[in-house]
Amino acid sequence: MLFADRGYDHDKYRRLLWQRGIRPVIAERDQPHGSGPGIFRRVVERTISWLHGFRRLRIRWEKRDDIHEAFLGFATCLITHRHDQRLC
Repeated sequence: MLFADRGYDHDKYRRLLWQRGIRPVIAERDQPHGSGPGIFRRVVERTISWLHGFRRLRIRWEKRDDIHEAFLGFATCLITHRHDQRLC
């Protein structure tokens, strides 16, 4: 399943996805905002914005991939911990 916004509302894209065995969920043009797949996309955008809250991840200063990946894992742990603290 692939979620997409109104910019991809065209039969050409839907056909290409169906040919690859992917079910498209594309928001339709001329529909009010807040309807369609936008509800699910916000989860991904919110998570990326949380990761960008860590300055070291917003601009990649590290040259080595393993160090950058370690900071990414550390940021994910902190985000999860903060989220769990709010739930308790």
